[in-house]
Amino acid sequence: MKKTATALTALTVTAALASTYAAATAGGAAATPGPGHRDRQQAAKTVDVEILAPGRGDNAGIAGAGWFVDLDIEFDDTSLAGTGFTANQLTGPAAHNNTAPFPGTFSTGADDRLPGLVVLTSTTNNTLPGFSGPGTNLANLFNLTGVTDRSKNDVQIWDTWIVGAPIAGKDVNTTLTVAVIDDLNNDGIYNDAPAVVTDQNADGRINRRDLKAIGVASKVETVDFRINGTS
Repeated sequence: MKKTATALTALTVTAALASTYAAATAGGAAATPGPGHRDRQQAAKTVDVEILAPGRGDNAGIAGAGWFVDLDIEFDDTSLAGTGFTANQLTGPAAHNNTAPFPGTFSTGADDRLPGLVVLTSTTNNTLPGFSGPGTNLANLFNLTGVTDRSKNDVQIWDTWIVGAPIAGKDVNTTLTVAVIDDLNNDGIYNDAPAVVTDQNADGRINRRDLKAIGVASKVETVDFRINGTS
């Protein structure tokens, strides 16, 4: 059921967003290339998250920007309502924010279109307006969200973000961490992602252990890669 993402499709849809992203946001790489590794915990999960981009060991972007996060998220649920998905979106900064034909808000925090998703980078800047360092949930900065497959057993959603400013630094190794938070309030919907992930175990870092402490419906996926610093 997996599909292969194409850079051409993502670039075509989101190229117009990249030029204005920087203005809106002004307010340790592994050696072997390959896809992000999967958490090997044994507990059964009802959501499957796959990081399609970046790949492990990639040197991504230009001067800290222009790199993609591309996600494939599959729910063992035939109900769109249960996934937390509220609508398709094509959004971005400034004039692209929350406008037709597929409006969605554009900021840090939980995504209004997929409110169970958490996306973190270990080097997220804490000096930009709206950002709180590595615990900042970046999910609501995603540009393109839609349903790619619905079967009798599950729902597949793709979620894509082109990063238009060096919000996670440049010429730096970073770790991308992605998960879907569990149904914490027991309303039957995956819509409980926090705006900011706090240091749950007081070890001075924000990482997969903190997401597990909060409670996750998916395995916690990570990719170690480098954000390119050259123009």
